[in-house]
Amino acid sequence: MSNPPMQPVVELRGVTRSFEQGGVRIDVLRGVDLAVQPGEIVALLGPSGSGKSTMLQAVGLLEGGFGGEIIIAGTPAEKSDSGARTTLRREHIGFVYQFHHLLPDFNALENVVLPQMIAGKDRAEAEVRAEELLTRLGLGERLDHRPSQLSGGEQQRVAVARGLANKPDLVLADEPTGNLDEQTSDRVLEAFLRLVRGEGSAALIATHNERLAAKMDRVVRLHDGLLR
Repeated sequence: MSNPPMQPVVELRGVTRSFEQGGVRIDVLRGVDLAVQPGEIVALLGPSGSGKSTMLQAVGLLEGGFGGEIIIAGTPAEKSDSGARTTLRREHIGFVYQFHHLLPDFNALENVVLPQMIAGKDRAEAEVRAEELLTRLGLGERLDHRPSQLSGGEQQRVAVARGLANKPDLVLADEPTGNLDEQTSDRVLEAFLRLVRGEGSAALIATHNERLAAKMDRVVRLHDGLLR
């Protein structure tokens, strides 16, 4: 007997998003369809201003105003209230941004511990998980360093560990190495992809860099509000 098909981690069906600017309607997303499977790493490719960040906001349930269907781990998010969407986001999604947004008064370990404690994990368990992730990212000797004592690449690795701290089914990354030089960008992306694959998470990674996108499992292109 064949195995049943896997349920996508996230599925978008006809997702739309429009804005009013100066009395003019701008259609950023015009009916986006996408399914990301468990463990799959997908590059979302497109030039600046193409709507990649808007699409990630839709997938991450970060704001309203979207049309169509967004299904997270089998749950239709558009039919959920604010509290249910927050639960979906907390239990299934991790985020990594272009700018690390680390808390400056906390060291690397603490920056990865805090989101776990917010999710209900006790501190001792959270510290074990944080140390494991940071060590796997090559920061085992930098656990007690604050962001100001870390290089840009090291800070972004801490942000990667934070995004994966709660073992999300899906990691959303918006130009996660866009603020780094090319050599550092390559090292951070390789560490990021290695960690995501090791954790068994899926990822949707927005980038405008064709070379980086080629390192991922699949590439989708956002053009004129549609995926191609």
